[in-house]
Amino acid sequence: MIGERETLARDLVTASYLKGDFILRSGKRSNRYFDKFLFETDPTLLRRLGRHLARLVPAETQRLAAPELGAVLLGGAVSMETGLPLVLVRKEPKAYGTSKQIEGNLTAGERVTVIEDVVTTGGDSLRSAQVLRDAGVDVIHLVVVLDRGEGGEESIRRAGIPYSPLFRITDLELD
Repeated sequence: MIGERETLARDLVTASYLKGDFILRSGKRSNRYFDKFLFETDPTLLRRLGRHLARLVPAETQRLAAPELGAVLLGGAVSMETGLPLVLVRKEPKAYGTSKQIEGNLTAGERVTVIEDVVTTGGDSLRSAQVLRDAGVDVIHLVVVLDRGEGGEESIRRAGIPYSPLFRITDLELD
């Protein structure tokens, strides 16, 4: 009998796994790609992912953080599931209005868990974690939907951030 997590893995692959020639954010070429927007914009998948990711958030978390643009919907889903408040981390401070790089309420010293979509090398996740650390919070965990198995976990752990992928690429049945 297939369990809920295995069904979610299958549905994630069906919804978002593409084959072809792709350049990843890291600059690497790949013949496979997970289009996070295909799984994040499907309300049924997003709700299920939010529920499963919420189970990976440590109990001592006081606030969630989601990097723009890809993880914003996931962060919202986990926030609604856990009841924890959420901040959004911009790639760069906005050049107008409040000129903030972190949107939402954040208090120095808070324990924050970062929600991510797909991790390849971990570079973007580490950039977001550093922005949060520079704001004076304690990044206590990073939770991700999918680890592509290309060095991201090692980089994140070397930076001293505990890491929990919902799925590793090896967990998924790819053709």
